[in-house]
Amino acid sequence: MALKTSLAGRVRNTSLPKSHALLPLLEVIVNSIQAIDARRDGYGEPGRIDVQVHRDSQIELDFGPAGPGRAPMKPIMGFTVADDGVGFTAQNMSSFETLDSDFKSNLGCRGVGRLLWLKAFDRVSVRSAYEDENGNLRGRQFKFSIEHEVEHDGDAEGFTHPGAVVSLDGFKKSFQEHAPKGVDAIAREVFEHCIWYFLRPGGAPLVTVADDDESVSLASLMDEFIDSAMSSTRIKVKGQKFDMLNLRLKSSTRNSVPRLHWCAASRVVVEENLSGKVPGLHGKLKDADSGEFVYACYLTSDFLDERVRSDRTAFDISDRIAGEPLVDDLSLDDIREAVLEEVGKILKDPLETAREQGKQRVHDFVSKRAPRYRPVLAKIEERGITVDPSVKDQDLELQLHGHLQKIESEALVQGQEIFAEADAEPAEGYEERLAAYLSTVSEINQSDLAAYVSRRRTVLDLLGRLIRADKDGKYSREDAIHSLIVPMRTDSNEVSSDGSNLWIVDERLAFHDYLASDKTLKSMPITGSESTKEPDILATRLIDSPVLAAEGQKLPLQSIVVVEIKRPMRRDATEDKNPIQQCLDYVKRIRAGGVLTAMGRPIPATPAPPAFCYIIADLTERMIERCEISNLRPTHDGLGYFGFNDSAKAYIEVMSFDGLVNSATERNRAFFDKLGLPS
Repeated sequence: MALKTSLAGRVRNTSLPKSHALLPLLEVIVNSIQAIDARRDGYGEPGRIDVQVHRDSQIELDFGPAGPGRAPMKPIMGFTVADDGVGFTAQNMSSFETLDSDFKSNLGCRGVGRLLWLKAFDRVSVRSAYEDENGNLRGRQFKFSIEHEVEHDGDAEGFTHPGAVVSLDGFKKSFQEHAPKGVDAIAREVFEHCIWYFLRPGGAPLVTVADDDESVSLASLMDEFIDSAMSSTRIKVKGQKFDMLNLRLKSSTRNSVPRLHWCAASRVVVEENLSGKVPGLHGKLKDADSGEFVYACYLTSDFLDERVRSDRTAFDISDRIAGEPLVDDLSLDDIREAVLEEVGKILKDPLETAREQGKQRVHDFVSKRAPRYRPVLAKIEERGITVDPSVKDQDLELQLHGHLQKIESEALVQGQEIFAEADAEPAEGYEERLAAYLSTVSEINQSDLAAYVSRRRTVLDLLGRLIRADKDGKYSREDAIHSLIVPMRTDSNEVSSDGSNLWIVDERLAFHDYLASDKTLKSMPITGSESTKEPDILATRLIDSPVLAAEGQKLPLQSIVVVEIKRPMRRDATEDKNPIQQCLDYVKRIRAGGVLTAMGRPIPATPAPPAFCYIIADLTERMIERCEISNLRPTHDGLGYFGFNDSAKAYIEVMSFDGLVNSATERNRAFFDKLGLPS
């Protein structure tokens, strides 16, 4: 009993990824190339294939990216492919009507291409002329759909020689949306899929893709993209032979990535980006003789032909499983490793040049932009880092940071092993391993210090930008500057010592026991004041005393520091808004309050803990007047005032924003110079 086959079921079970939306069209074009190859001798002409794009004439809907001077594109409804091949002969027609036909199996055909047509299109119509066994020109036409399968529609007329016209109609929206839209993009995809036919001895037919009044010849793409063929190489992997066709592609925005094309049945099945998979191979390479080029490899083999899936979008070849080596069968990894090794030999000289350029790129970046990696750069290079010479700074930073993290993780494991070994009888070579570990730790510590200093440089750069007027002549609000120095509305329980930048004002402020930023005196746990006044920043220090030492608190208070920040070029230092008096009032209230520690414990009476008041404000006329009234003296550089208020027992320093940045930069100059940072 003969088995019945359901066309609808076969189409439903046929896989066609949305990323391969044009694959049905590509299959029609490959069939046309094969039909031209099968023509009788004597024609002489190379053959011709014309592809026409059909769009919806009623609506305009732009699926493509916007661009200046670019008209909206109408949706693609279908394609027509016309060729002058042998046509649908009796044998070809019989094969078409047989699912999974093995006709043309020697060409890698699987007999499922027409299933892909119906996967993406509602219907297909075919008109063809062919020569019968007597040499007479005959014609046929038929329709092909899931509902009616193959419907013969009489003889085709209008042909003067053999050939076929295949129309794919009703492009399904789910595939239409993922397909290339413009004629250039469509032609390029056709070219890349069929490139093997263009590269073979004898070349390919003349193929043209047309869309309204635009047309693209694939022969012109050949000239546009391919510089020259380098060589053909044959490699053997576990007894299987693979042929590598190596090409130099012309460098362009489209051709910028080296690729490996896995081919089967004279078609490209899978494209693989080779960037970074061979040391030095990232993008464009440079040859001493012919300048810049991009490498491409087309890999073919009987092994790949036998294992390509029926939809021609992947291979039925297993991947290598870690811990379970393959003995008899080849894995994709086995093939890839052999190909990459051969690529390294083929491109030996250009890759060496690229590696040297990449190494110089890393050294320049570390020297000028990221000095934290300088102490560990030798170890990073030992790990074999290779980068694209044109890599962006942020991407290079991520690569270096990833290597640094691995070095730190390995050092942590190494340290645990060494310390565990120290408790027992040390094994041979212990001293050398210990010395190597300590050397690595020292380099990591130097890297951390360099990163900290680099952050200081960055903070000062940001502060320098904040104090400058914008293009409209406006200055940043004080809260932006405040947040850079220390986060607002926080205290020591919420901000770590690394979370603030009080060192900009005074290095001693980097070490405090209690810090409050932009909080009212009433909300601070160290004071019992009911005042709702809020100094910008309050910091306290505790002197060495055994009181409450068991709780981690040392009393009484050693000092009080108040920092007041004003908006750049603010001109309201009047009687009511005198920042000097505001600071002194804060100090007075703190001293007068029922002072408690952050743990809620009473602080012993301290008649007059010394106070330090810092006012950060530009020296406007009003501000200078207030400084002079308070008997403050100008600094030597003229960018600030300072003095001591006897009655309040408080040191007062007024700093302009320029003076603040200059002072912080000078204090850190030695560190910046050591790391090669601009100061």
